[in-house]
Amino acid sequence: MSRAAARAPVGLVLAAALGAVALPAQADIYSCVNARGQRLTADRPIAECMDREQQVRGADGSVRRILPPSMTAEERTAAEEKRRREQLEERTRRDAIRHDRNLLSRYPDIERHNEAREAALEPVRSAMQSTDKRMEELERERRQLREEAEFYKGRELPRALKHKIEQNQVATQAQKDAMQSHQAENRRINTSFDQELTRLRQLWNGAAPGSLTAPTAAR
Repeated sequence: MSRAAARAPVGLVLAAALGAVALPAQADIYSCVNARGQRLTADRPIAECMDREQQVRGADGSVRRILPPSMTAEERTAAEEKRRREQLEERTRRDAIRHDRNLLSRYPDIERHNEAREAALEPVRSAMQSTDKRMEELERERRQLREEAEFYKGRELPRALKHKIEQNQVATQAQKDAMQSHQAENRRINTSFDQELTRLRQLWNGAAPGSLTAPTAAR
C-alpha cells in the first residue's frame, strides 16, 4: 500500500468499499444485505431491502441511524387508521376546550345563564299563548256550529254548514299539532339548558376546559 493510501482517512476507505463513489461529504449512504446475502449500497433507500433493516451511514462511515423494514399493506392500513383516530381525538379535545372556554365567557355565573334560558323560551311561550287563544276561538265556533246543526237533526246538513264544520275540525287539529310542536320545543330548550348548566357548574367549580365528557350539540 502506498504512503498516500496509508494516510487516507479510514472513513473514506470504508465509503469506497461500500460503493459510495464521489458522494458529497454529508451524503447519506444506505446499506443492507438482501435476501440473497448480497450487500447493497446506494444514496437513497434501497427498494430491494424494503423488507429488512437498512443502515444509514455518513460519509465518514459512521452509522447515523437504522431504517426499519417497511410496513406490510395490512400494517400500513392499521397505522393509518391509528393516525386518523388520534387526529380525530385531538380535534375532539381541542373542540371541547374551545367549547368550554366559550361557555364560560358567555355565562360567567348562573344569573347570566338563567337570563339566556328565559330569552330562548320567550318566543315559544308567546307562540303557545297564541295557539291557546286560537283554540279557544275555534272551540267557541265549534259550539255555535253544533247548536246550528241541532236545528237540522234528522235531516241532511246544508252544504255551507257542513263546510264550516269541516273547516273548524281541520283548523282545530292544526292548532293541536302546533301546540304539540311548541311543547316539544319548550322541552328541548329546557333540556339543553339543563345539560349546559350541569357542565357549567363543573367548570365554575374548577374543572379544566376540555376535561369533561364531550359537550352536547349546541342549540
